[in-house]
Amino acid sequence: MKSGTKMRLTWIVLLAAIVALSGCATGLRLDTSKTAVSQESRVKFLIIHYTAQDMPTALHTLTQQEVSAHYLVGDDNPTTIYRLVDESQTAYQAGLSDWKGYSRLNPSSIGIEIVNLGYHDGPNGRTYVPFPQYQIDSLIPLVKEIVARHHIKPENILGHQEIAPQRKPDPGPLFPWKQLADAGLIPTLDAALITAKKDEYDQQLPDIAWFQKKLAQHGYATPQTGVLDNATRNVLIAFQARYRPAKFDGSADAESAAILEVLTTTKPFTKPQQ
Repeated sequence: MKSGTKMRLTWIVLLAAIVALSGCATGLRLDTSKTAVSQESRVKFLIIHYTAQDMPTALHTLTQQEVSAHYLVGDDNPTTIYRLVDESQTAYQAGLSDWKGYSRLNPSSIGIEIVNLGYHDGPNGRTYVPFPQYQIDSLIPLVKEIVARHHIKPENILGHQEIAPQRKPDPGPLFPWKQLADAGLIPTLDAALITAKKDEYDQQLPDIAWFQKKLAQHGYATPQTGVLDNATRNVLIAFQARYRPAKFDGSADAESAAILEVLTTTKPFTKPQQ
């Protein structure tokens, strides 16, 4: 046999050996016939946002910049819902965030952005932009599907403002949380009990330390200074924008105290999902 032919055969044998070894190294055979009982989804939270941008700008921002969300609910009618990040992946939508002792919620949350311009400041103060009903009619089935897939608890369906009260205002006081409650997705609070508690607190209002403790007990990252500082006001604003949107000025008043008392000491009634 000529030396050139021997050389080619030698290389063929070597290449075959390399391929065989590579197959042994990477060709893992995984047995998936058994499944652990002790497991759950990594997703614990669902976070709702508004874009503060129109739809073309929001699409560009959420697909081409270092911010993202799993879903974008459009403002066209009928509503287009964009899936921008697969639920198995992390979207960069929560940022610096805290809730009930969890922090940096991006890896453990799914984010939904809703196309809404947020607010504008004018001579008569700040005006918030309402959410068209057709958007909410599309949002609620989406939320139901996500919650069912990941078994997200009702108390973990949150607004961005709640998990980042020092820096975010969305989804704002006009977001219709009541419609989510009517759909059985979040708790419905007992209005009569709140009224009775308000009568009590009208007689004697708790101090700021009480408010801070109750806000933290409910889930908000709240200073525990005993002082109504700017950070505590921001938390109160976030709380009021969701639970008492008619007045969200950050004041520690009797109605806010009553709602906090009901939230933290009773089991809110939740309607069955429809």
